[in-house]
Amino acid sequence: MDYTKRRENYRGILAGDVCVHPGSVFDPISARIAEDLGFEVGMFAGSIASGTVLGAPDYVVLTLSEFAEQIYRICRAGELSLMVDADHGYGNALSVKRTVEELEASGVAALTIEDTVLPMAFGGGARFISLEEGVGKMKAALSGRTDPNLVVAGRTSSLAEGLDECIRRVKAYEAAGVDAIFLAGASTREQVAAVNAELNIPLLLGGAGGELSDKEWLGQNGVRVALQGHLPFQAAIKAVYDTLKALRDGVAPADLRDSLASADLIAQVTRKADYDQQIADYL
Repeated sequence: MDYTKRRENYRGILAGDVCVHPGSVFDPISARIAEDLGFEVGMFAGSIASGTVLGAPDYVVLTLSEFAEQIYRICRAGELSLMVDADHGYGNALSVKRTVEELEASGVAALTIEDTVLPMAFGGGARFISLEEGVGKMKAALSGRTDPNLVVAGRTSSLAEGLDECIRRVKAYEAAGVDAIFLAGASTREQVAAVNAELNIPLLLGGAGGELSDKEWLGQNGVRVALQGHLPFQAAIKAVYDTLKALRDGVAPADLRDSLASADLIAQVTRKADYDQQIADYL
């Protein structure tokens, strides 16, 4: 498949002056819905991948191959520009290079590599790799890229260590050559503005809320993509649970119809018309 256009579209967002909210997706159907509704970008998080593929919490027990396979299923279902959270790159810098190679082949438009110690280290608690190791991972990620249109972003939660430490890290990652910085854990405008003032590359924001809900302000302060959480996956879990519970409790299927997708909506998101045309053409 040719993934160039969707990567160019994502780079167009980074080069613009407005902030967009991505549609959080987790499978081909959700990605098609996001695309049909006009979302410029789709987001597939590592936490949601763990839930979708393994039914597991966000403890990074997912493997690279499992992650890449689900990404491929999502990307082949449409033309949505998909960004993904590639966590720590599934190992050291060599593993990061391999991760980028695999996810590029799977069709992503953008990916993030973070500087958190993952999986959880013995003794628990959030820890960060050294700045030097982080820079090595960013350089390895860039060396794994063969399509120059693919966006590689450095991700950090180091605001937890203080603003100065965060700025030290993001400037080093920018110097290493990443295309953007994914700033996780920001909660105030002052934090975002301070980090943006030190960078010449765009910001991606995780968990924008509260005073960071204003897309106009975010756009004026270097943020090009701001996540809103992963509500669609949460909603899907609740819908399945509520439906199965109702059936188990004896509710008649006919009484649940108002809460179900219509035949027309199912036909739309499964692209039934395209398949029907193929039947007419080839069968």
